[in-house]
Amino acid sequence: EKSIVEEWLAWMKNHIPHVLGTGKFLSATFSQVLVDDESGANTYSVQFKAPSRESLDDYYQNFADGLRQEALEKFGDKVLSFRTELKIIDEFSVNFN
Repeated sequence: EKSIVEEWLAWMKNHIPHVLGTGKFLSATFSQVLVDDESGANTYSVQFKAPSRESLDDYYQNFADGLRQEALEKFGDKVLSFRTELKIIDEFSVNFN
């Protein structure tokens, strides 16, 4: 919901370090999805990189519900979220040296 975008962005910038603080992830990337949405909705992506499947499963079992509940209590139905798990096949980079 557009009325809470700025508040939500600020909250997420504090929330992501809390998730990383569980010790179950190596890094996180927070991005805005650049699409033309007829409804005018803003869309964002947070990708957390886990070192192993075991680490991710431990996060789900011991931390995920509590951290997700914080968002529900603060924003209720004004924010839609969902999880998608990705398996990295390979990573590539460019060396400019």
